Amino acid sequence: MFCVFPLLAQRGGADSPVAKPEEGIPVTDPLVISKCGTCHHKDGKGNLSRISWERTTPEGWEEAIKRMVRLNGLSITPNEARSIVKYLATNHGLAPEEAKPVMYMAEHRIQDETNIPNDAVRGACTTCHAFGRPLSWRRSKDDWKLLANLHVALYPQADAHFHRGGRGGRGPAGSQTQQPQQEPIDEALNFLAEKAPLHTPEWEAWRARMRAPKLAGRWLVSARIPGRGEFFGEMVIEPGSADDEFATRVKLTSVKDGSTLTRSGHGLVYAGYSWRGRSSVANAKPAAPDDPAHEVRETMWFSPDQSHAEGRWFWGEYQEFGADVKMERASAEPTLLGLDRASIKAGSQSRVRIFADNLPAQIAASDLDFGAGVTVRRIVSHNPGEIVAELDAAPNAVPGKRDVVFRRSVLESAIAVYDRVDYIKVLPATSIARLGSDVHPKGYQQFEAIGYEKGLPADIEIGPVDVTWSVEEFLSTYGDDDKEFVGQLSQTGLFTPASDGPNPKRKFSRNNYGDVWVVAAARNEKDKEGKPLTGRSYLVVTVPTYIRWDQPEVSQ
Repeated sequence: MFCVFPLLAQRGGADSPVAKPEEGIPVTDPLVISKCGTCHHKDGKGNLSRISWERTTPEGWEEAIKRMVRLNGLSITPNEARSIVKYLATNHGLAPEEAKPVMYMAEHRIQDETNIPNDAVRGACTTCHAFGRPLSWRRSKDDWKLLANLHVALYPQADAHFHRGGRGGRGPAGSQTQQPQQEPIDEALNFLAEKAPLHTPEWEAWRARMRAPKLAGRWLVSARIPGRGEFFGEMVIEPGSADDEFATRVKLTSVKDGSTLTRSGHGLVYAGYSWRGRSSVANAKPAAPDDPAHEVRETMWFSPDQSHAEGRWFWGEYQEFGADVKMERASAEPTLLGLDRASIKAGSQSRVRIFADNLPAQIAASDLDFGAGVTVRRIVSHNPGEIVAELDAAPNAVPGKRDVVFRRSVLESAIAVYDRVDYIKVLPATSIARLGSDVHPKGYQQFEAIGYEKGLPADIEIGPVDVTWSVEEFLSTYGDDDKEFVGQLSQTGLFTPASDGPNPKRKFSRNNYGDVWVVAAARNEKDKEGKPLTGRSYLVVTVPTYIRWDQPEVSQ
Protein backbone atom coordinates (compact mmCIF):
# COMPACT_ATOMS: atom_id res chain seq x y z
CA MET A 1 0.00 0.00 0.00
CA PHE A 2 1.39 3.39 -0.91
CA CYS A 3 1.61 6.29 1.52
CA VAL A 4 0.28 9.80 1.05
CA PHE A 5 3.63 10.97 2.39
CA PRO A 6 6.17 9.20 0.16
CA LEU A 7 9.02 11.33 1.49
CA LEU A 8 8.67 10.23 5.13
CA ALA A 9 12.18 9.22 6.21
CA GLN A 10 12.77 5.74 7.57
CA ARG A 11 15.28 6.74 10.26
CA GLY A 12 15.49 7.39 13.97
CA GLY A 13 16.20 10.63 15.82
CA ALA A 14 19.42 12.62 15.57
CA ASP A 15 21.09 10.77 18.42
CA SER A 16 19.57 7.34 17.88
CA PRO A 17 21.50 4.56 16.13
CA VAL A 18 20.40 4.01 12.56
CA ALA A 19 19.32 0.42 11.98
CA LYS A 20 20.50 -1.26 8.83
CA PRO A 21 17.59 -1.14 6.39
CA GLU A 22 16.17 -4.29 4.92
CA GLU A 23 17.11 -5.13 1.35
CA GLY A 24 14.39 -4.10 -1.07
CA ILE A 25 13.15 -5.81 -4.21
CA PRO A 26 14.47 -3.85 -7.22
CA VAL A 27 11.98 -2.62 -9.81
CA THR A 28 13.09 -3.34 -13.36
CA ASP A 29 10.00 -2.68 -15.46
CA PRO A 30 10.41 0.55 -17.51
CA LEU A 31 6.69 1.42 -17.33
CA VAL A 32 6.58 1.06 -13.54
CA ILE A 33 9.72 3.18 -13.22
CA SER A 34 8.28 5.81 -15.57
CA LYS A 35 4.86 6.06 -13.94
CA CYS A 36 5.82 5.54 -10.31
CA GLY A 37 9.39 6.84 -10.19
CA THR A 38 8.41 10.52 -10.20
CA CYS A 39 7.19 10.22 -6.59
CA HIS A 40 8.87 6.99 -5.45
CA HIS A 41 12.58 7.72 -5.29
CA LYS A 42 14.94 5.29 -7.02
CA ASP A 43 18.15 4.37 -5.24
CA GLY A 44 21.44 3.01 -6.57
CA LYS A 45 20.25 -0.58 -6.25
CA GLY A 46 17.19 -0.06 -8.42
CA ASN A 47 14.74 0.11 -5.50
CA LEU A 48 11.74 2.43 -5.63
CA SER A 49 10.83 3.87 -2.22
CA ARG A 50 7.90 2.07 -0.58
CA ILE A 51 7.23 -0.16 -3.62
CA SER A 52 10.42 -2.18 -3.24
CA TRP A 53 9.59 -2.94 0.40
CA GLU A 54 6.09 -4.27 -0.30
CA ARG A 55 4.50 -7.38 -1.78
CA THR A 56 0.81 -8.13 -2.24
CA THR A 57 -1.98 -9.61 -4.35
CA PRO A 58 -3.28 -8.30 -7.69
CA GLU A 59 -6.19 -6.72 -5.79
CA GLY A 60 -3.79 -4.93 -3.44
CA TRP A 61 -1.73 -3.42 -6.24
CA GLU A 62 -4.83 -2.39 -8.16
CA GLU A 63 -6.20 -0.62 -5.12
CA ALA A 64 -2.87 1.15 -4.56
CA ILE A 65 -2.84 2.44 -8.15
CA LYS A 66 -6.38 3.74 -7.85
CA ARG A 67 -5.43 5.59 -4.69
CA MET A 68 -2.46 7.16 -6.46
CA VAL A 69 -4.85 8.41 -9.15
CA ARG A 70 -7.33 9.83 -6.63
CA LEU A 71 -4.95 11.34 -4.10
CA ASN A 72 -1.72 12.09 -5.94
CA GLY A 73 -2.94 12.88 -9.44
CA LEU A 74 -1.29 9.94 -11.20
CA SER A 75 -2.08 10.04 -14.92
CA ILE A 76 -2.38 6.52 -16.30
CA THR A 77 -4.37 4.70 -18.98
CA PRO A 78 -6.29 1.47 -18.27
CA ASN A 79 -3.84 -0.55 -20.37
CA GLU A 80 -0.88 0.93 -18.51
CA ALA A 81 -2.55 0.18 -15.16
CA ARG A 82 -3.18 -3.44 -16.16
CA SER A 83 0.41 -3.83 -17.26
CA ILE A 84 1.72 -2.38 -13.99
CA VAL A 85 -0.56 -4.59 -11.89
CA LYS A 86 0.61 -7.63 -13.85
CA TYR A 87 4.27 -6.79 -13.26
CA LEU A 88 3.93 -5.93 -9.58
CA ALA A 89 1.59 -8.83 -8.71
CA THR A 90 4.10 -11.22 -10.29
CA ASN A 91 7.44 -9.73 -9.21
CA HIS A 92 6.24 -8.14 -5.96
CA GLY A 93 3.50 -10.63 -5.22
CA LEU A 94 2.87 -13.48 -2.82
CA ALA A 95 4.07 -17.05 -2.94
CA PRO A 96 1.31 -19.67 -3.36
CA GLU A 97 1.72 -20.73 0.28
CA GLU A 98 1.35 -17.11 1.41
CA ALA A 99 -1.67 -16.38 -0.76
CA LYS A 100 -3.75 -19.46 -0.02
CA PRO A 101 -4.72 -18.57 3.59
CA VAL A 102 -6.10 -15.20 2.44
CA MET A 103 -7.70 -16.25 -0.85
CA TYR A 104 -11.09 -15.67 0.75
CA MET A 105 -10.50 -11.94 0.33
CA ALA A 106 -10.10 -12.14 -3.45
CA GLU A 107 -12.91 -14.73 -3.62
CA HIS A 108 -15.32 -12.37 -1.81
CA ARG A 109 -16.15 -15.24 0.51
CA ILE A 110 -17.81 -14.87 3.90
CA GLN A 111 -15.26 -16.04 6.43
CA ASP A 112 -15.08 -16.18 10.22
CA GLU A 113 -11.54 -14.98 10.87
CA THR A 114 -9.97 -17.09 13.60
CA ASN A 115 -6.41 -15.89 12.96
CA ILE A 116 -6.60 -12.65 14.98
CA PRO A 117 -4.14 -13.10 17.86
CA ASN A 118 -5.77 -10.92 20.54
CA ASP A 119 -8.24 -8.13 21.24
CA ALA A 120 -5.62 -5.40 20.90
CA VAL A 121 -4.81 -6.41 17.34
CA ARG A 122 -8.51 -6.91 16.66
CA GLY A 123 -9.28 -3.37 17.76
CA ALA A 124 -6.39 -1.82 15.86
CA CYS A 125 -7.09 -3.57 12.55
CA THR A 126 -10.53 -5.16 12.25
CA THR A 127 -12.73 -2.34 13.51
CA CYS A 128 -12.75 -1.04 9.94
CA HIS A 129 -11.83 -3.99 7.70
CA ALA A 130 -11.18 -7.72 7.63
CA PHE A 131 -7.90 -8.99 9.06
CA GLY A 132 -7.27 -10.66 5.72
CA ARG A 133 -6.62 -7.21 4.30
CA PRO A 134 -3.29 -6.56 6.07
CA LEU A 135 -2.40 -10.27 5.88
CA SER A 136 -2.66 -9.99 2.09
CA TRP A 137 0.49 -7.81 2.21
CA ARG A 138 4.13 -8.46 3.02
CA ARG A 139 6.17 -5.47 4.16
CA SER A 140 9.41 -4.51 5.83
CA LYS A 141 9.12 -3.54 9.50
CA ASP A 142 9.60 0.14 8.63
CA ASP A 143 6.95 -0.05 5.93
CA TRP A 144 4.38 -1.45 8.39
CA LYS A 145 5.04 1.64 10.54
CA LEU A 146 4.55 3.92 7.56
CA LEU A 147 1.25 2.18 6.83
CA ALA A 148 0.07 3.10 10.34
CA ASN A 149 1.07 6.72 9.67
CA LEU A 150 -0.99 6.63 6.48
CA HIS A 151 -4.06 5.46 8.37
CA VAL A 152 -3.76 8.30 10.86
CA ALA A 153 -3.38 10.80 8.02
CA LEU A 154 -6.36 9.54 5.99
CA TYR A 155 -8.82 8.32 8.62
CA PRO A 156 -9.42 10.49 11.72
CA GLN A 157 -10.90 7.56 13.66
CA ALA A 158 -7.76 5.43 13.22
CA ASP A 159 -5.81 7.19 15.95
CA ALA A 160 -8.54 6.41 18.48
CA HIS A 161 -8.45 2.71 17.57
CA PHE A 162 -4.66 2.61 17.64
CA HIS A 163 -4.30 3.84 21.23
CA ARG A 164 -5.77 3.03 24.63
CA GLY A 165 -7.05 5.71 26.97
CA GLY A 166 -4.18 5.17 29.41
CA ARG A 167 -0.46 5.04 28.66
CA GLY A 168 0.53 2.76 31.50
CA GLY A 169 -0.70 0.26 34.08
CA ARG A 170 0.19 -1.38 37.34
CA GLY A 171 2.19 -4.54 37.57
CA PRO A 172 1.18 -7.69 39.46
CA ALA A 173 -1.00 -7.46 42.58
CA GLY A 174 0.90 -5.76 45.41
CA SER A 175 3.50 -4.31 43.09
CA GLN A 176 4.26 -0.62 43.51
CA THR A 177 5.98 -0.31 40.17
CA GLN A 178 4.34 1.01 37.07
CA GLN A 179 4.76 -1.13 33.98
CA PRO A 180 4.11 0.40 30.57
CA GLN A 181 1.15 -0.98 28.67
CA GLN A 182 1.77 -1.63 25.00
CA GLU A 183 -0.52 0.29 22.65
CA PRO A 184 -2.81 -1.73 20.32
CA ILE A 185 -1.05 -0.33 17.26
CA ASP A 186 2.33 -1.45 18.61
CA GLU A 187 1.01 -4.96 19.24
CA ALA A 188 -0.47 -5.04 15.75
CA LEU A 189 2.73 -3.80 14.10
CA ASN A 190 4.87 -6.29 16.02
CA PHE A 191 2.54 -9.11 15.02
CA LEU A 192 2.48 -8.10 11.35
CA ALA A 193 6.24 -7.55 11.19
CA GLU A 194 6.71 -11.11 12.46
CA LYS A 195 3.91 -12.89 10.57
CA ALA A 196 3.95 -10.90 7.32
CA PRO A 197 7.55 -9.76 6.72
CA LEU A 198 8.90 -8.66 3.36
CA HIS A 199 11.39 -11.51 3.04
CA THR A 200 10.18 -15.05 3.64
CA PRO A 201 11.50 -18.53 2.77
CA GLU A 202 8.31 -19.17 0.79
CA TRP A 203 8.81 -16.13 -1.43
CA GLU A 204 12.49 -16.77 -2.00
CA ALA A 205 11.74 -20.36 -2.98
CA TRP A 206 8.88 -19.33 -5.27
CA ARG A 207 10.97 -16.67 -7.04
CA ALA A 208 13.30 -19.49 -8.06
CA ARG A 209 10.53 -21.93 -8.97
CA MET A 210 8.13 -19.54 -10.70
CA ARG A 211 7.46 -20.37 -14.33
CA ALA A 212 5.04 -19.42 -17.05
CA PRO A 213 1.66 -21.12 -16.55
CA LYS A 214 1.17 -24.02 -18.97
CA LEU A 215 -2.58 -24.43 -18.51
CA ALA A 216 -3.81 -25.08 -22.06
CA GLY A 217 -5.90 -28.25 -22.34
CA ARG A 218 -9.01 -29.82 -20.84
CA TRP A 219 -9.76 -29.49 -17.14
CA LEU A 220 -12.40 -31.38 -15.14
CA VAL A 221 -14.62 -29.11 -13.06
CA SER A 222 -16.60 -29.81 -9.89
CA ALA A 223 -18.72 -26.89 -8.71
CA ARG A 224 -21.18 -26.40 -5.88
CA ILE A 225 -23.68 -23.53 -5.87
CA PRO A 226 -25.48 -23.05 -2.53
CA GLY A 227 -29.20 -23.58 -3.06
CA ARG A 228 -28.68 -25.22 -6.45
CA GLY A 229 -26.45 -28.15 -5.61
CA GLU A 230 -23.62 -29.84 -7.47
CA PHE A 231 -22.47 -29.25 -11.04
CA PHE A 232 -19.91 -31.28 -12.97
CA GLY A 233 -18.27 -30.72 -16.32
CA GLU A 234 -15.17 -29.35 -17.99
CA MET A 235 -13.25 -26.22 -18.83
CA VAL A 236 -11.21 -26.06 -22.01
CA ILE A 237 -8.35 -23.58 -21.67
CA GLU A 238 -6.71 -22.21 -24.80
CA PRO A 239 -3.62 -19.96 -25.12
CA GLY A 240 -4.23 -16.21 -25.30
CA SER A 241 -2.23 -13.28 -26.60
CA ALA A 242 0.48 -13.68 -23.92
CA ASP A 243 2.05 -16.52 -21.96
CA ASP A 244 -0.08 -15.71 -18.92
CA GLU A 245 -3.38 -15.01 -20.72
CA PHE A 246 -5.98 -17.60 -21.76
CA ALA A 247 -9.37 -18.09 -23.41
CA THR A 248 -11.86 -20.49 -21.82
CA ARG A 249 -14.91 -22.59 -22.66
CA VAL A 250 -16.92 -24.19 -19.86
CA LYS A 251 -19.76 -26.70 -19.88
CA LEU A 252 -21.38 -27.75 -16.59
CA THR A 253 -24.31 -30.07 -15.90
CA SER A 254 -26.55 -29.79 -12.84
CA VAL A 255 -26.91 -32.95 -10.75
CA LYS A 256 -30.28 -31.76 -9.43
CA ASP A 257 -32.17 -31.20 -12.69
CA GLY A 258 -29.79 -32.12 -15.55
CA SER A 259 -29.71 -28.60 -16.96
CA THR A 260 -26.51 -27.49 -18.69
CA LEU A 261 -24.58 -24.26 -18.42
CA THR A 262 -22.24 -23.27 -21.25
CA ARG A 263 -19.91 -20.32 -20.76
CA SER A 264 -16.97 -18.68 -22.50
CA GLY A 265 -14.46 -16.20 -21.18
CA HIS A 266 -10.84 -15.36 -20.52
CA GLY A 267 -8.37 -15.39 -17.68
CA LEU A 268 -5.03 -14.01 -16.58
CA VAL A 269 -2.51 -15.72 -14.29
CA TYR A 270 -0.38 -13.67 -11.91
CA ALA A 271 2.86 -14.95 -10.37
CA GLY A 272 2.50 -18.32 -12.07
CA TYR A 273 -0.50 -19.55 -10.04
CA SER A 274 -3.12 -16.87 -9.28
CA TRP A 275 -6.01 -16.89 -11.79
CA ARG A 276 -8.38 -13.96 -12.31
CA GLY A 277 -10.97 -14.35 -15.04
CA ARG A 278 -14.46 -13.61 -16.33
CA SER A 279 -16.92 -15.76 -18.23
CA SER A 280 -20.47 -15.37 -19.48
CA VAL A 281 -23.31 -17.24 -21.17
CA ALA A 282 -23.96 -16.13 -24.75
CA ASN A 283 -27.18 -14.12 -25.10
CA ALA A 284 -28.04 -14.86 -21.48
CA LYS A 285 -31.09 -13.32 -19.86
CA PRO A 286 -30.82 -14.27 -16.19
CA ALA A 287 -34.26 -14.91 -14.73
CA ALA A 288 -33.36 -14.20 -11.09
CA PRO A 289 -30.56 -12.68 -8.99
CA ASP A 290 -29.25 -16.16 -8.13
CA ASP A 291 -29.41 -17.45 -11.71
CA PRO A 292 -26.02 -18.97 -12.68
CA ALA A 293 -26.47 -17.51 -16.16
CA HIS A 294 -25.10 -14.21 -14.86
CA GLU A 295 -21.60 -13.17 -15.88
CA VAL A 296 -19.17 -14.54 -13.31
CA ARG A 297 -15.81 -13.42 -12.04
CA GLU A 298 -13.34 -16.22 -11.42
CA THR A 299 -10.73 -16.32 -8.68
CA MET A 300 -8.65 -19.51 -8.68
CA TRP A 301 -5.53 -20.76 -6.91
CA PHE A 302 -3.54 -23.16 -9.10
CA SER A 303 -1.20 -25.61 -7.41
CA PRO A 304 2.51 -24.94 -7.98
CA ASP A 305 2.75 -28.08 -10.13
CA GLN A 306 -0.20 -26.80 -12.23
CA SER A 307 -2.14 -30.06 -11.83
CA HIS A 308 -5.21 -28.81 -9.96
CA ALA A 309 -6.97 -25.62 -8.87
CA GLU A 310 -9.59 -24.40 -6.44
CA GLY A 311 -11.45 -21.16 -5.88
CA ARG A 312 -14.73 -19.33 -6.31
CA TRP A 313 -16.72 -17.98 -9.24
CA PHE A 314 -19.07 -15.24 -8.11
CA TRP A 315 -21.52 -12.66 -9.37
CA GLY A 316 -23.92 -10.05 -8.04
CA GLU A 317 -23.52 -6.59 -6.58
CA TYR A 318 -22.61 -8.01 -3.19
CA GLN A 319 -20.93 -11.16 -4.54
CA GLU A 320 -23.29 -13.18 -2.32
CA PHE A 321 -23.98 -15.61 -5.17
CA GLY A 322 -21.23 -17.88 -6.36
CA ALA A 323 -19.87 -21.37 -6.91
CA ASP A 324 -17.17 -23.18 -4.98
CA VAL A 325 -15.03 -24.70 -7.72
CA LYS A 326 -12.37 -27.39 -7.96
CA MET A 327 -10.53 -28.33 -11.14
CA GLU A 328 -8.01 -30.97 -12.16
CA ARG A 329 -6.33 -31.76 -15.44
CA ALA A 330 -8.07 -34.38 -17.54
CA SER A 331 -5.96 -37.44 -18.23
CA ALA A 332 -6.15 -40.71 -20.13
CA GLU A 333 -7.01 -42.49 -16.88
CA PRO A 334 -10.58 -42.78 -15.51
CA THR A 335 -11.24 -39.96 -13.04
CA LEU A 336 -14.07 -39.67 -10.50
CA LEU A 337 -15.65 -36.23 -10.10
CA GLY A 338 -18.48 -36.60 -7.60
CA LEU A 339 -21.74 -38.23 -6.53
CA ASP A 340 -25.38 -37.29 -6.67
CA ARG A 341 -25.82 -37.80 -2.93
CA ALA A 342 -23.85 -36.96 0.20
CA SER A 343 -24.78 -39.93 2.41
CA ILE A 344 -26.32 -43.39 2.71
CA LYS A 345 -28.06 -44.83 5.76
CA ALA A 346 -26.73 -47.94 7.46
CA GLY A 347 -28.99 -50.95 6.84
CA SER A 348 -30.42 -49.53 3.61
CA GLN A 349 -30.20 -50.11 -0.11
CA SER A 350 -29.42 -47.09 -2.27
CA ARG A 351 -28.89 -46.17 -5.88
CA VAL A 352 -26.07 -43.73 -6.50
CA ARG A 353 -24.92 -41.84 -9.60
CA ILE A 354 -21.17 -41.39 -9.88
CA PHE A 355 -19.96 -38.66 -12.23
CA ALA A 356 -16.62 -39.31 -13.87
CA ASP A 357 -14.47 -38.81 -16.95
CA ASN A 358 -12.95 -41.23 -19.44
CA LEU A 359 -14.57 -44.36 -18.01
CA PRO A 360 -13.79 -47.66 -19.81
CA ALA A 361 -16.29 -49.59 -21.90
CA GLN A 362 -16.42 -52.47 -19.42
CA ILE A 363 -17.11 -51.87 -15.73
CA ALA A 364 -17.65 -54.46 -13.01
CA ALA A 365 -19.04 -54.01 -9.51
CA SER A 366 -15.63 -55.00 -8.15
CA ASP A 367 -14.09 -51.91 -9.77
CA LEU A 368 -15.90 -49.72 -7.21
CA ASP A 369 -15.09 -49.58 -3.50
CA PHE A 370 -17.04 -47.67 -0.83
CA GLY A 371 -15.20 -49.14 2.16
CA ALA A 372 -16.03 -51.80 4.73
CA GLY A 373 -19.72 -52.45 5.28
CA VAL A 374 -20.88 -51.05 1.94
CA THR A 375 -21.30 -53.52 -0.91
CA VAL A 376 -21.77 -52.68 -4.57
CA ARG A 377 -24.62 -55.04 -5.55
CA ARG A 378 -24.56 -54.31 -9.26
CA ILE A 379 -23.81 -51.75 -11.94
CA VAL A 380 -27.16 -50.55 -13.27
CA SER A 381 -25.75 -48.56 -16.18
CA HIS A 382 -22.67 -46.66 -17.26
CA ASN A 383 -21.21 -44.51 -20.00
CA PRO A 384 -17.88 -42.65 -20.38
CA GLY A 385 -19.03 -39.96 -17.95
CA GLU A 386 -21.29 -41.70 -15.43
CA ILE A 387 -21.91 -44.87 -13.41
CA VAL A 388 -25.23 -45.78 -11.78
CA ALA A 389 -24.73 -48.40 -9.06
CA GLU A 390 -26.85 -50.10 -6.41
CA LEU A 391 -25.38 -50.25 -2.91
CA ASP A 392 -26.07 -52.24 0.24
CA ALA A 393 -25.03 -50.57 3.50
CA ALA A 394 -24.82 -53.14 6.31
CA PRO A 395 -26.71 -52.36 9.55
CA ASN A 396 -23.40 -52.43 11.43
CA ALA A 397 -21.46 -50.31 8.91
CA VAL A 398 -19.25 -47.88 10.79
CA PRO A 399 -20.66 -44.33 10.54
CA GLY A 400 -18.42 -41.68 9.03
CA LYS A 401 -17.07 -40.25 5.82
CA ARG A 402 -15.95 -42.73 3.17
CA ASP A 403 -13.64 -42.54 0.19
CA VAL A 404 -15.06 -43.71 -3.13
CA VAL A 405 -12.56 -45.58 -5.29
CA PHE A 406 -12.69 -46.62 -8.93
CA ARG A 407 -9.52 -48.48 -9.80
CA ARG A 408 -6.79 -45.87 -9.20
CA SER A 409 -9.08 -42.83 -8.95
CA VAL A 410 -10.06 -41.81 -5.41
CA LEU A 411 -12.69 -39.34 -4.20
CA GLU A 412 -11.69 -38.57 -0.62
CA SER A 413 -14.48 -38.30 2.01
CA ALA A 414 -17.04 -38.28 -0.78
CA ILE A 415 -19.95 -39.96 1.00
CA ALA A 416 -21.05 -40.48 4.60
CA VAL A 417 -22.57 -43.57 6.21
CA TYR A 418 -24.92 -42.67 9.06
CA ASP A 419 -27.41 -44.23 11.50
CA ARG A 420 -29.67 -41.26 12.15
CA VAL A 421 -30.00 -37.50 11.80
CA ASP A 422 -29.50 -36.03 15.27
CA TYR A 423 -29.75 -32.35 14.46
CA ILE A 424 -29.89 -29.76 11.68
CA LYS A 425 -27.69 -26.74 11.11
CA VAL A 426 -28.89 -23.81 9.04
CA LEU A 427 -25.97 -22.26 7.21
CA PRO A 428 -24.74 -19.61 7.40
CA ALA A 429 -25.38 -19.57 11.17
CA THR A 430 -25.36 -15.76 11.22
CA SER A 431 -25.75 -13.54 8.20
CA ILE A 432 -26.71 -10.16 6.84
CA ALA A 433 -29.01 -9.04 4.03
CA ARG A 434 -29.58 -5.52 2.78
CA LEU A 435 -32.65 -3.61 1.75
CA GLY A 436 -32.60 -2.13 -1.74
CA SER A 437 -34.04 0.58 -3.92
CA ASP A 438 -33.86 1.87 -7.46
CA VAL A 439 -30.47 3.34 -6.60
CA HIS A 440 -29.03 0.70 -4.28
CA PRO A 441 -29.30 -2.98 -5.23
CA LYS A 442 -30.55 -5.49 -2.69
CA GLY A 443 -28.25 -7.80 -0.78
CA TYR A 444 -29.68 -11.33 -0.78
CA GLN A 445 -28.88 -14.35 1.36
CA GLN A 446 -29.00 -18.05 0.49
CA PHE A 447 -29.55 -20.58 3.28
CA GLU A 448 -28.99 -24.32 3.42
CA ALA A 449 -30.10 -26.98 5.93
CA ILE A 450 -27.42 -29.59 6.69
CA GLY A 451 -28.03 -32.72 8.77
CA TYR A 452 -25.56 -34.14 11.32
CA GLU A 453 -25.14 -37.29 13.36
CA LYS A 454 -23.46 -36.95 16.76
CA GLY A 455 -20.17 -38.79 16.93
CA LEU A 456 -16.72 -39.00 18.47
CA PRO A 457 -14.37 -37.24 18.17
CA ALA A 458 -16.42 -35.13 15.73
CA ASP A 459 -19.98 -35.10 14.48
CA ILE A 460 -20.67 -36.53 11.02
CA GLU A 461 -21.96 -34.22 8.30
CA ILE A 462 -24.73 -36.07 6.46
CA GLY A 463 -25.54 -33.45 3.87
CA PRO A 464 -28.57 -31.43 2.75
CA VAL A 465 -31.89 -32.23 4.41
CA ASP A 466 -35.34 -31.79 2.83
CA VAL A 467 -36.94 -28.99 4.88
CA THR A 468 -39.73 -26.44 5.02
CA TRP A 469 -38.47 -22.88 5.38
CA SER A 470 -40.03 -20.13 7.51
CA VAL A 471 -39.19 -16.88 9.28
CA GLU A 472 -39.77 -16.34 13.00
CA GLU A 473 -39.50 -13.21 15.09
CA PHE A 474 -36.28 -12.54 16.94
CA LEU A 475 -37.72 -10.84 20.02
CA SER A 476 -35.46 -7.92 20.85
CA THR A 477 -37.95 -5.10 21.61
CA TYR A 478 -41.48 -4.80 22.91
CA GLY A 479 -44.02 -5.39 20.13
CA ASP A 480 -41.40 -6.62 17.67
CA ASP A 481 -42.86 -7.06 14.18
CA ASP A 482 -39.77 -7.34 11.98
CA LYS A 483 -40.74 -10.60 10.28
CA GLU A 484 -43.72 -8.86 8.66
CA PHE A 485 -41.55 -6.30 6.87
CA VAL A 486 -37.95 -7.42 6.35
CA GLY A 487 -38.53 -9.59 3.26
CA GLN A 488 -39.53 -13.01 1.93
CA LEU A 489 -37.95 -16.46 2.29
CA SER A 490 -38.53 -18.94 -0.54
CA GLN A 491 -38.86 -22.71 -0.15
CA THR A 492 -35.41 -23.03 -1.72
CA GLY A 493 -33.90 -21.08 1.19
CA LEU A 494 -33.34 -17.82 -0.72
CA PHE A 495 -34.09 -14.69 1.30
CA THR A 496 -35.14 -11.65 -0.73
CA PRO A 497 -35.07 -8.45 1.34
CA ALA A 498 -37.78 -5.84 1.11
CA SER A 499 -37.39 -2.46 -0.53
CA ASP A 500 -35.84 0.44 1.27
CA GLY A 501 -38.22 2.60 3.35
CA PRO A 502 -39.53 4.55 5.08
CA ASN A 503 -42.63 2.34 5.30
CA PRO A 504 -45.89 4.09 6.33
CA LYS A 505 -47.32 0.69 7.40
CA ARG A 506 -44.75 0.41 10.20
CA LYS A 507 -44.93 2.22 13.50
CA PHE A 508 -43.27 5.63 13.18
CA SER A 509 -42.92 4.90 9.41
CA ARG A 510 -39.70 3.05 10.11
CA ASN A 511 -37.56 1.50 7.43
CA ASN A 512 -37.95 -2.23 6.71
CA TYR A 513 -34.84 -3.24 8.64
CA GLY A 514 -34.89 -5.75 11.51
CA ASP A 515 -33.59 -9.08 12.76
CA VAL A 516 -35.29 -12.47 12.50
CA TRP A 517 -34.75 -16.22 12.82
CA VAL A 518 -34.58 -18.23 9.61
CA VAL A 519 -36.01 -21.65 10.50
CA ALA A 520 -35.71 -25.00 8.71
CA ALA A 521 -38.09 -27.82 9.74
CA ALA A 522 -37.24 -31.29 8.39
CA ARG A 523 -39.98 -32.97 6.37
CA ASN A 524 -38.88 -36.55 7.13
CA GLU A 525 -36.57 -36.45 10.16
CA LYS A 526 -38.03 -36.54 13.69
CA ASP A 527 -36.63 -35.94 17.17
CA LYS A 528 -37.11 -38.26 20.17
CA GLU A 529 -40.58 -36.83 20.78
CA GLY A 530 -41.68 -37.44 17.21
CA LYS A 531 -41.55 -33.77 16.23
CA PRO A 532 -39.75 -32.54 13.10
CA LEU A 533 -36.09 -31.70 13.61
CA THR A 534 -35.50 -27.98 13.27
CA GLY A 535 -32.55 -25.64 12.93
CA ARG A 536 -32.34 -21.90 12.75
CA SER A 537 -30.05 -19.06 11.73
CA TYR A 538 -29.88 -15.46 12.89
CA LEU A 539 -30.43 -12.95 10.08
CA VAL A 540 -29.97 -9.19 10.26
CA VAL A 541 -31.68 -7.20 7.51
CA THR A 542 -30.18 -3.73 7.39
CA VAL A 543 -30.04 -0.62 5.24
CA PRO A 544 -28.54 -0.56 1.73
CA THR A 545 -24.82 -0.25 1.17
CA TYR A 546 -24.60 3.50 0.77
CA ILE A 547 -20.79 3.42 0.58
CA ARG A 548 -19.13 1.03 -1.86
CA TRP A 549 -15.64 0.00 -0.85
CA ASP A 550 -13.31 0.37 -3.79
CA GLN A 551 -11.68 -3.04 -3.83
CA PRO A 552 -13.04 -5.04 -6.76
CA GLU A 553 -11.07 -7.85 -8.29
CA VAL A 554 -8.70 -7.00 -11.12
CA SER A 555 -10.57 -6.44 -14.36
CA GLN A 556 -9.43 -8.35 -17.40
